[in-house]
Amino acid sequence: MVSNPVHGLPFLPGTSFKDSTKTAFHRSQTLGYRNGYAIVRRPTVGIGGDRLQFNQLSQAVLDELASKAPVLTYGQPKQAPPADFIPAHVAFDKKVLKFNAYFQEDVPMSTEEQYRIRQVNIYYYLEDDSMSVIEPVVENSGIPQGKLIKRQRLAKNDRGDHYHWKDLNRGINITIYGKTFRVVDCDQFTQVFLESQGIELNPPEKMALDPYTELRKQPLRKYVTPSDFDQLKQFLTFDKQVLRFYAIWDDTDSMYGECRTYIIHYYLMDDTVEIREVHERNDGRDPFPLLMNRQRMPKVLVENAKNFPQCVLEISDQEVLEWYTAKDFIVGKSLTVLGRTFFIYDCDPFTRRYYKEKFGITDLPRIDVNKQEPPPVKQELPPYNGFGLVEDSAQNCFALIPKAPKKDVIKMLVNDNKVLRYLAALESPIPEDKDRRFVFSYFLATDMISIFEPPVRNSGIIGGKYLGRTKVVKPYSTVDNPIYYGPSDFFIGAVIEVFGHRFIILDTDEYVLKYMESNAAQYSPEALASVQKHVRKLEAPASESERFAFTSFHWLHIRLLKGSCVDIPTVSFLFCNSVYI
Repeated sequence: MVSNPVHGLPFLPGTSFKDSTKTAFHRSQTLGYRNGYAIVRRPTVGIGGDRLQFNQLSQAVLDELASKAPVLTYGQPKQAPPADFIPAHVAFDKKVLKFNAYFQEDVPMSTEEQYRIRQVNIYYYLEDDSMSVIEPVVENSGIPQGKLIKRQRLAKNDRGDHYHWKDLNRGINITIYGKTFRVVDCDQFTQVFLESQGIELNPPEKMALDPYTELRKQPLRKYVTPSDFDQLKQFLTFDKQVLRFYAIWDDTDSMYGECRTYIIHYYLMDDTVEIREVHERNDGRDPFPLLMNRQRMPKVLVENAKNFPQCVLEISDQEVLEWYTAKDFIVGKSLTVLGRTFFIYDCDPFTRRYYKEKFGITDLPRIDVNKQEPPPVKQELPPYNGFGLVEDSAQNCFALIPKAPKKDVIKMLVNDNKVLRYLAALESPIPEDKDRRFVFSYFLATDMISIFEPPVRNSGIIGGKYLGRTKVVKPYSTVDNPIYYGPSDFFIGAVIEVFGHRFIILDTDEYVLKYMESNAAQYSPEALASVQKHVRKLEAPASESERFAFTSFHWLHIRLLKGSCVDIPTVSFLFCNSVYI
C-alpha cells in the first residue's frame, strides 16, 4: 500500500513510497457489546492503523443531514408509477345486464281483445352504457317480433341525459320512445352486480300474461243438439258391428274421368257412414285413405235448409227430415253422396247375414262391373305429303320432338367414299334435250343419288347440279312402302326415272366395272350381259372411222365426267362424224 505521497508528484508508480513499518491492513471493528447490549462504535482508525480525521457534529446536524435529500448528487427523486389503467370496454367486456319486462299495446280494430301484452327482454351493456330491447319470437303470432330497439344509448328525459345502470331496478316503469315498459325481474348476474354496487333491489313481480293468448289455450266448446233417441242402448247393442259395401264411382262420361273403386262402411252403433278409397299400386294418386270422414248422412232436408251452411255448422234433426239408414244400402242400387253417384256391387258375408236376419233379404249377388277394354286402335301413318323422305316425315308421328331416323353405321363405315358414276342421256321428245348428258353419282354409304349436268358452252342450257343428294323412288312403288333405286338397277342401257324424267345409262367408269365384277351376285344377268357387251366392243378392232368416233366420244365422256365445259360446235362435229351413240 502506498503512503505519504510526495506533494506535487503524480500518484504514479515510482513517485510514491510504501511504509514498510505497516503490517496490519484490516478494517476497524464498528460493532461491540456493552452491558449485554449490542452498540455501534464510530471507528477512529482507518485501514493500516492511520488515525481518522473527522469533525464531531452535533445530533441536530446529523438529523438534518439524514433527512436532507441528496439533490445535488442524485437529482430530484422520481415519483412512484401510477397503477395500470383499465378502460371500460375491457373491464366490462361481454358483461350485460338482463331485465324481464312487458308493455301494453292497444288493439283498436278488434272485437275480441282491447289490448295486448307483449313480453320483452331489456339488455344493458356495461362496456358502453348502451341498451337494446328484444321481444322473443312466437311462432305464427302474426306480429313483427325480434329486435324492437337496436343497441344504442337511450335518453331518459328532455335534457339529454341517458339511462344508466343505476336507474334500473325491479318493479319500476321506464319510458323509451313513448312506450312504457314495466320491469318485473332480472337474471342472477344482474342481481349480483347491482347488489355489489350498493343498490337495493325491489322484490320481483309476476310477468303479466296476454288475456287473448290465454283464451286461445282453452279447449273449444262443442255445441251438440240434444236428441231424444237412446243412443246408449244402440251403442251397447251394435258395438263393433259394421256393414261393408263395395262400390264404384263411374265418371268416364266427363273429361279425363275414370272408374274408381271405394269401400263404404256403415256403423250400426251410431248410424254413421265412412267412405274409403281403394288405392292400387302405381295409380299416380296421393294416398289419402278417406274420401269422407265418419259422419251421419242426411237423406232429405227440410225446405228451408237448402241454404243451410253445412260446411260451417253441424246439421241437426231440425234441418233434416230423414237420415240414411241401413235399408238404403242395397247391392245393385245407386247412392248419391256429396254429389257423387256410387253404385254398390258387392258386400261382405256379415252384411249378407245382417240383411237376411233384419230385413229378410236373401238374394244379394255380386254384380260384375268390369268393363271390357276396347280393342286397341291401329296406328296408321298419314299419307305422304311429298316433302323430304318418307322416313323423315314418319318421325313426326312417333314423337312430339322428331328425331332423325337411325342409320346403318356399319354400312356407312364400310362404303365410306365409295361412289358409282354413270353417264346418262335424257329421254325427251324435245330436240334440244337429245344432246344433253348427265353424270349419275350413286353413294353406296347412304343409297342416295345425285345428278350433275356438265355445262356446255353456247348451248343455251345452264349446267351444274341437276339433283342434290336424295333417295329416288322407283316409279312402280307405293307411297306407304317405297322402293328406292339400288346399285343393281344401274347398268348400260337401263332406264332410270327420276321424278318424271327418264334417263338412259350410256356408260360407266372403271370403278363401276370393278365393283360389278366383285359383286356379281347383286346384279341381274341382263345387267352383266350389257357390261360384257360393252367391254367386248371396247376390246374389238375397229375401222378408222369407228376408231375416230370411239376416241372422240371417249374424250367427250372424260370431259363430261370431270364436269368440264364443251362448246356446241365441238359436240356437233364429234357426233356428226361418229357412228357410236
